[in-house]
Formats: sequence, structure tokens, C-alpha cells
Amino acid sequence: MARTHLDALRLDALTLEQKASLLSGRDFWTTKPLEEAGIPSVALCDGPHGIRREAGGSDHLGINESLPATCFPPAVAVGSSWDAEVAARIGAAVGREGRALGVAVVLGPGVNIKRSPLCGRNFEYYSEDPLLSGVLGAAHVAALQAEGPGASVKHFAANNQETERMRVSADVDERTLREIYLPAFERVVTRARPATVMCSYNRVNGVHASQNRWLLTDVLRREWGFTGAVVSDWGAVQDRAAALAAGLDLEMPGTGGAGDRRIVEAVRAGDLDEAVVNASVRRVVALTRRRGGVSGAFDADAHHALARELAAECAVLLKNEDGTLPLSAGARIAVIGEFAVRPRFQGGGSSHVNATRVDAALDAIRALAPEAAYAQGFSLDGSGDARELREAAAEAAAAADVAVVFTGLSEREESEGFDRETIGLPAVQVELIRAVAAAARRTVVVLSNGGVVSLEGWHDDVDAVLEGWLLGQAGGSAVADLLFGVVNPSGRLAESIPVRLQDTPSYLNFPGEAGHVRYGEGVMVGYRYYETVELPVRYPFGHGLSYTTFAIRGLKVVRTGDDTATVTVTVTNTGARPGKHVVQVYVATSAGPVRRPARELRAFTKVALAPGESRTVTLPLDRRAFAYYDVPLGRWVVAPGDYTIQICENASSVTAETTIGLDGDAAVPVVSLDSTLGEWLSHPLAGPALLKVLTGGGRSERPAENDADGLRMASSMPMGRFLTFAGIDVPHATLRELVELGGSGGAAA
Repeated sequence: MARTHLDALRLDALTLEQKASLLSGRDFWTTKPLEEAGIPSVALCDGPHGIRREAGGSDHLGINESLPATCFPPAVAVGSSWDAEVAARIGAAVGREGRALGVAVVLGPGVNIKRSPLCGRNFEYYSEDPLLSGVLGAAHVAALQAEGPGASVKHFAANNQETERMRVSADVDERTLREIYLPAFERVVTRARPATVMCSYNRVNGVHASQNRWLLTDVLRREWGFTGAVVSDWGAVQDRAAALAAGLDLEMPGTGGAGDRRIVEAVRAGDLDEAVVNASVRRVVALTRRRGGVSGAFDADAHHALARELAAECAVLLKNEDGTLPLSAGARIAVIGEFAVRPRFQGGGSSHVNATRVDAALDAIRALAPEAAYAQGFSLDGSGDARELREAAAEAAAAADVAVVFTGLSEREESEGFDRETIGLPAVQVELIRAVAAAARRTVVVLSNGGVVSLEGWHDDVDAVLEGWLLGQAGGSAVADLLFGVVNPSGRLAESIPVRLQDTPSYLNFPGEAGHVRYGEGVMVGYRYYETVELPVRYPFGHGLSYTTFAIRGLKVVRTGDDTATVTVTVTNTGARPGKHVVQVYVATSAGPVRRPARELRAFTKVALAPGESRTVTLPLDRRAFAYYDVPLGRWVVAPGDYTIQICENASSVTAETTIGLDGDAAVPVVSLDSTLGEWLSHPLAGPALLKVLTGGGRSERPAENDADGLRMASSMPMGRFLTFAGIDVPHATLRELVELGGSGGAAA
């Protein structure tokens, strides 16, 4: 560590040029040192699921070779583990490897919401739900940073597509931002305290995230208390001085000094306060505390074994008719599909890891069933005769007791940098599945994909489906463990699988047009939409099967305050195998003036149980579990009313529920002359007084029927215009008294 620490840094001993130089990269991956002040350079590198430390030339898209490191399951898989411990163990291992390779800041994890299944970078994100994403992201960050390096949670914010990602404006209303797209970041920042937050490329409501003061200062620093450094995504800065003023500290990569000169010019012109520069310098220099020595050593064998263990926690058994799985080692097995020998285990782009080794599923299957046959079935590069490959696969399937077909998407179909146009599997693979299913006694499909794929056109023809996502370098062995029951599947879907792409809530608005993408679905993202409009999906959020069975009983909900509660249930493994069950707690309510989803995930935990074992778990529901974001009031509000606490098998299947009443917030709404007549009449204080004025000062609490009809017709008119339109002459003093009762002091509501 450098001799000069943050506490000893004397900014007055540095020139403005020196300070500005510290706020951008020296090159693609390192910051500038300032040797005369004892400030060393630090290295940043990609690494949401494994370290990508480049040894030679620098690039951001994984083209150049990087040092060998363990490729752990990417976030798409970790999301389906529904297990904070899985996320933490990956974070810790990545942190150890980062420390060994001399990395001060690891760029990850990504906690953006899966708004559309078409997003090409969905493999780097956890879920369509902000609670699940936030819990896993916070666990990853806390464990990674405990090993020494800092984390960089990304991409802040509303970065939910690759199409025009460097300039598109995500046009999102504030309630939707607060309830869907910001909470995962908020949880990571407030609970795990990441060293850095990375701003996204896109604009948010017209303003580039890199220079969006509302995001980077008002929300991130003032509301959430973030004290670390804000770093740009690589090349995201548009106006360096504006970005610095907005709260962006470190521009990456280096720009040959152009950004530094712009900072100096802005300060000397009086356009930028030097105090802003000083604050950013302190935050960037603080990253040197994360700088460790380069040992170059980590236990690759132990980390590979860990990658295998954790990958098995992440796959989701979607379908298993008549106990097709687990397989028997003595069965005649035909393994089909090129992915079985050339596994797709990670995504393309900046997070691409040079894996220390890669397990192929066929090798792992043959270690358990040596006589397993293999047929290529299709080629990933388009070579060979597709019909001949398909017919050979069908012949192999016909000779077997069970055929296991490995299908999925290659990096040509999905990667950072572009979005998909379809959720369908390649046609050649669909044809293969159907041909094998027609020939085989039983058919199992294993999927390898970074984003949701459609199961339509072949799902009903097969007996079992294992959604393997991208499972990291040991995924082939993990899949074999799951297929043969060495490990019991325990994954649950972290995103819905729709019947059709057209059913997805963002379908009409994704990926936008004319430089804008409108988030027209609002808070109705993923299962929130499907459950609210009662639209069937192929498999719902939270779905996943096991080789054992579970029962939940004894639901008990206890109020612990005006807006908090605890949920207690007992989970029992009623089957014959050890297994893990995910307890999913949702809240449903219609309380409050805004449209609420049919139900929302508000707590969860994963429980490991031996056959016949029971365990009682208690989960807290804090204030935010019941709140909505009130935009006019600018804060979270718990509306008084009834709230139904639901224990669900998945987002579509409620197994137990109970309703509690909450006192909530007793806030009196604020009205002004810009508020509608209806809002005035419903106000508990100003409403009766106004009604008395409108009915001529009579004591009746209810207007005559004709008057009531007239008031109903005019209820949407702003109060000021209603008085003018109706020709009602209210004395100024009376009007002032009404406004004071409304609590606005004359300001707009």
C-alpha cells in the first residue's frame, strides 16, 4: 500500500492539473499515479463472474487474451439459485482471484432488471425482480470486498437493452424508477457499501447517466449515503466538466488528457467549483486502499470444484414427467447435440473469462455412464448436412432408453453489444428436438442460454426440461450431477418464461425508436404484469421442480408496528431425498391511490432439509415491503388498509395466505388551486369547508342530487379553473383559508 493515505493527502500541496489528472485513467485499465504525492496507480478489470485481467493489449469486449481465471456461474444462473450464500461464495472467490492478480476494483456485479427477454446482456443480470436482484448483488459485493478488492455495482441506471445503449434515452416515470429499476442498486449501496458505482451509457429521461446530477448526487449520495467513487462505464462520458459537477468521479478509460484539460479549463473559467474536484480526488485516491500486492496465485482446483458445486444450485428443472429424471447409470443413454462437447458456459463481451479449464457434459456423463452414446445432432458453425446430422441423432435416440438433447444459443445469437430479435431457439435445433422426441422412448432437453428462450413448438413432445442457463466453466459436470441425481435440483426461475414474445409487457416499446425507449409498462414488469392481467405464461417466475417434495404449514403473520410484520412458516421435506426449498413470500394489496401489481415478492429464503426433516423459518417484512413511492410527496408511503401475505410455490400459485390491516401513514394529502375539484372534496379538512362554500353556506353535509351530479362531472377540473368556469365568486379571505386548510400554502400539490 502507498505510504500516502487518504487521511494524509494534502490537496493544497497539489496543483489543479495534478488533481485533475487523478480523475481519469492512465490507460484502458489503470488509474494515473502521482508519485511525488505518494499516490499509486490502481488496476480495474471486468469480473462479474470471474476476473478478466488482460496481460497484453487492452480492449473492453473480451477480444484480447486475458490471464487464466475461474469462470463462475454468471448472474443469470445465480439469480435462479435464489440463494444469497451462492452469490456470496462466488463474490468471495472472485475477490480472492482479483487480489491474487493485483486488481483493486472488480467491475461487477450487474444488477439491472430484465425488462425484456431480448436484452443481449441479460446473462449478466440476476432477475426481473428488484428484491431478488438486490439481495444477491449485496451478498456478492460484501463477500468480494471482504477479500480486499472493491466492487463496482453496475450499470446505474435504467440500462436494460443493448440497442443504441450509448445514446438511447430511457424515458421512465419516477415511481417506476423508484420501485423497479433503482431498488437493487439502493440495497447494494446501503447494505454492502461498494467501493464504486458504475454509471451506464444511456440517457435517463434525456440526460446522460454520466452527467445526471439527480441520479449521481441527489439519489445516490444524498438519499442513499454513498461515499465511494462513481466511475464511468468505459467511454460513457459526454461532457467531462458536466459529469464531474453531476457527481462522476473517475472517467475510464484514459483519454490522453483531454478530459483532464477540460476540468482545468472549467475551474479557471469559473464554471466548476474546485471544491468539487477536491471531493472527487479524495474518493478516487481512497481506492488505493484496495490496492494489494500481486501474488499470481490462487487455488484453481479448489475454485473449479466450487464452481461445479455452485452451478448445480442454479439450474432449474422445469419439467419432469413420470420421473424421467434422475437418470439411472445402467440405462441406455444417447447424448445428442454439439453443446454437450462444446459447452456454452458464459456470455460474450466484456465479461468473457479465460477459463482455467472447461468441463464438457459428455465427459461428465460418461464418467457416470461409460456406455453413453453420442450424436452431434447439429453443428454450431453451420457445417455438415443438417438433415443427415438430425437423422443420425434420431437413430441413436431410438436405440436408447432415454435421449438427452443439449440445445441453446451461441454467442452469435446473444452477446453484449446487441439485442436479440426473437426468443426462439434456432430452427435447426427445434427440428432436432422434435425428431429425437419422435424416435426416443423418453427425451430430456438441457438448455444453455443467457436469456429466456421459447419452449413452444417442442415442449409438449419431451418428457423433461432442465434450464441450465450459462453455468460457468464447471457447468458440464454440474449438469451431469443433476441429471443423475448426485445433486437434487433446487433452482427457481428468476424470470418468467412467456408463451409468446408478444405477451411480454415491454413488447410494444422495446427497444424504442428515434433515440428514445418508453417504459410504458411502468411498474408492471415481468410477473407483476402477467399476474395482474391474468395472462398465462409457459413457466412463471419462481417455478422450479425437485426430486423430492415439500410441504409448508403453520403460516403465521404478526404485526410488529404500524407498517412492519414478521412471517413464520414450517417447511417439511415430505419426500425420500435431501433437497432445498425456496420459501417465497409475496404481498398483495389494493391500498393507496396508485395501481398496485397483483402481488410482489417481498421476502424469500432457501432451506436445506433431509428427508422427513422440518424447519421453522421467520422472515421480516419491513416498511418497504408494503410501501409504494408517492411521486407528489417525494417519498415512500404505506397506505392504511389491508395487506394479504401470501406463501407461494411461484408467482402464479398461492399455497397459503392471510390478511392483516396496517395503520400505515396518516399523512394528509396536500391540495392547491392546481389540484382537481375531486381531490379537494376528498380532502379530510378542506373538503367539508369547500362543500359548505359550494352549497351556499348551508349545514348539510351532502349536496342536493342535482348539485352532486354537477360536482361529479366537474371533479377532474383544477380547482382554480372550476371556480372561474362555474362563475363562483369566493372571497379572497375565504379562498386563502381553504388553501391553508389544504396544507399547501398556495403551492401546487
